[in-house]
Amino acid sequence: MAVGARSGHGEPERRPGDEGHPGETPRNPGGRPEPRAEAGPPAGDDPGVRPPADPGNPDEAPRTDAGRSDGRQPPGPGADPEPARREPSRSRSFWKELPLLIGIALLLALVIKTFLVQAFSIPSDSMQNTLQRGDRVLVDKLTPWFGSKPERGEVVVFHDPGGWLGETPAANNGPIGGGIQKVLSFVGLMPSAEEKDLIKRVIATGGDTVECKGDNQPVVVNGKPLDEPYIYPGNTPCSDKPFGPVKVPEGRIWVMGDHRQDSLDSRWHMEGDKFQGTVPEDDVVGRAVAVAWPLNRLDFLSVPKTFDQPGLNAAGAAVPPALGLAGALPVVLWRRRRIARAAEAGETVRAAAAGERVVRAGTRGIRAGRRG
Repeated sequence: MAVGARSGHGEPERRPGDEGHPGETPRNPGGRPEPRAEAGPPAGDDPGVRPPADPGNPDEAPRTDAGRSDGRQPPGPGADPEPARREPSRSRSFWKELPLLIGIALLLALVIKTFLVQAFSIPSDSMQNTLQRGDRVLVDKLTPWFGSKPERGEVVVFHDPGGWLGETPAANNGPIGGGIQKVLSFVGLMPSAEEKDLIKRVIATGGDTVECKGDNQPVVVNGKPLDEPYIYPGNTPCSDKPFGPVKVPEGRIWVMGDHRQDSLDSRWHMEGDKFQGTVPEDDVVGRAVAVAWPLNRLDFLSVPKTFDQPGLNAAGAAVPPALGLAGALPVVLWRRRRIARAAEAGETVRAAAAGERVVRAGTRGIRAGRRG
């Protein structure tokens, strides 16, 4: 019976008992092959034989018979190596990081609302058709930090100067709804139920004179009539409440709604008010720059062209020439005095020259008399 087989290139099969082939293991008389001497480590370096542990050396751990300090047997030949130990994962799960992400988002929203942009909801129809009830507008709160002031034609949000909104009871949303609204309003995602803000268009600023005589006549600012295509269709500029002329105090603004016959604006708060219905600039939250919601009404709130007409800034335009005249007057006076001094100096020089000529003529006469 054959005990082994391999494929070769025409090499005959070798059977037990065949001799004379090179490289064959010599066999003993019993037919079993003699064990070969395997190459191994030199004496004294046998990995399976280790010297006894030194009891006096504290750094050397006691070994077992197999040479392992942990008592486990080393893997035998052909055994699989020990699996690598898995380190515990240090990364946080999504649910552990979620509160942190929410906190950062709320903090950023608070910073944006306080210093950059805040969203406001339109609660009435006083600015139709420019703004509809339920629109969300974005109000610029950054530029006022750099000294920007309201300009004619801008749509602005401002705090109630006092009594414009009356005593409107706050809506009762329950403890849960009220708490949610307070949190969202704190970060600028919802309007506050406690703050009373209004939104109107600036018609005149400090130093302007504004009036409207009614009977479908236009609003007049500094003697210039306004062409107001943004007024609600079918409304008149001020037929329901004529006013003026009103001189707007410095640091205040005159505001009106685009839906003139449905807006309780500056016209309706003139009586009993020493400022004649004007609003302090310090009460202005910021300029409404865009409609952000709903998406089908996305739009920028630009300043109408009628507020750019020549001569509307007549009151302000007279200031630079007056300042220029005041600055030029000292220069003119100084130049005239210089010319006068030069003229006086010239007269003195001419008088001296004439006197010198007289002296010379006299000297010549004396000399001629001596010669004669």
